[in-house]
Amino acid sequence: MLDQLVARAVQLASLPRLARVQHEPLAAQAAVLRYLLGRARGTDWGRRYGYAPALSASEFAERVPVSTYEQLYPELEKVLRGQPNVLWPGTAPRWQARSSGTTNARSKYLPVTTEALHDNHYRAGRDMLALATHHYPSQRVIGGKTLSLGGSVGPSPFGSHAVAGDVSALIMQSLPGWAQALRTPPLPLALLDEWEEKIERIAQHVLRQDVRVLAGVPTWILVLLRRVLDLAGAQDLRQVWPRLGLFLHGAVAFGPYRSLFDELMPGGQLRYLEIYNASEGYFALQDEPGSPDLLLLLEHGIYYEFLPAEQFDSPDPRPVPLEDVTIGPSYALVISSSAGLWRYLVGDTVRFTSLRPYRVRITGRTKHFLNAFGEEVVVENAEAAIAAAARATGCAVRDFTAAPVYFAAASGTSRGGHEWAVELSGPPPTDAARFSQLLDSELRKINSDYDAKRHRDLALAPPRVHFVPTGTFETWLRHRGRLGGQRKVPRLANSRQVLEEVLALVR
Repeated sequence: MLDQLVARAVQLASLPRLARVQHEPLAAQAAVLRYLLGRARGTDWGRRYGYAPALSASEFAERVPVSTYEQLYPELEKVLRGQPNVLWPGTAPRWQARSSGTTNARSKYLPVTTEALHDNHYRAGRDMLALATHHYPSQRVIGGKTLSLGGSVGPSPFGSHAVAGDVSALIMQSLPGWAQALRTPPLPLALLDEWEEKIERIAQHVLRQDVRVLAGVPTWILVLLRRVLDLAGAQDLRQVWPRLGLFLHGAVAFGPYRSLFDELMPGGQLRYLEIYNASEGYFALQDEPGSPDLLLLLEHGIYYEFLPAEQFDSPDPRPVPLEDVTIGPSYALVISSSAGLWRYLVGDTVRFTSLRPYRVRITGRTKHFLNAFGEEVVVENAEAAIAAAARATGCAVRDFTAAPVYFAAASGTSRGGHEWAVELSGPPPTDAARFSQLLDSELRKINSDYDAKRHRDLALAPPRVHFVPTGTFETWLRHRGRLGGQRKVPRLANSRQVLEEVLALVR
């Protein structure tokens, strides 16, 4: 009975807000922009660009440049090193979110302010809890535990007194007491940084818990669930957790994973809701079960703009405000937030599927990348790693492409991998296996997320490399009508289409 009363209280706090997001989206965004400009007017950044609450959206767009992480980094570094009032008022935040994807370092770091934590991450988390209890009342999710996996935290590398880590771990560590009571495993296990030990100890602990909800990245959740089944000697998750019924997932495309989760819990008994969050913020959530569309969160401390695809490489990008987007084309996400990110190019691309209310689907990144399993390998990572492998083995690479190897439900494994087609200027190396090992090793050095997924082969298998004959990629370009000019083979893709077409030419 108590859990039902709590669920009702959460719904009363969140569902009206989500209704305003749907029915008054532009007013919600205007209020967020006024708040951000008013709070930051006295910061170094705010004074530089003349911030004031009365500044219009068009004036804001004219005054403030669009910035990538690298372009904003000089200001971010001041914040990360402890300087106050740079991008957001007050002392430097004690939390720093770490993720990969930057072109100038192994990991990128972003400040997580108290306002961003409470007005964005926590608020959106409560909204998702409200939706879960509203749509699936029979699951009584608050009556049991939510099994969630996060990363790890540690001292900031910037010499400040801040704590740095994956944003999931920062949020988990900072949850209020009532929210901590709803989740498992306890923090000492959840925040372990050695993943093999972490999976084993969590699996043993949660066997004894009343788990009703799963939450996290599908890759690692699968690894954990298979170990739980092994320890329990069970074939079906319901044999372990009779009340389990919901999976809150995000970070990677869920399509390839759906059959695996259905296999672990057959009969359509496990339901799914998707979230769209990142180190920069919590952007959208699936508010309608069964629909792939995500409701854009417009009253959660983030002001949005959208950069049309034809301007992705423009030296003078001109994002459009929310009221000017249209259904269909891809836009790059540009945000201003209470974390002190101003007209910040996140790197994600979305496509609007509805304007009343504003709903989106994630379409990818502004650059080619591999992120089928949460590894976030960008082109710069791939090019650096393959160049290092080529140098070490005396090869000269002419072209390459890579794509995921999605695991099959029938295989009984939760590991995916990467498959590469590599064209050399001369003969392949005498030791092809060493090339693959060096490629893998270099990627692990330069990309922390890839390294985490490859740790002890738990979630990601070693890469599979095919050396294709000279001229293969030229033939592919010719067949596709792309030969000549600036046409290039996509280096990375989360779809296997290009890779399969290339390999078909040499089979």
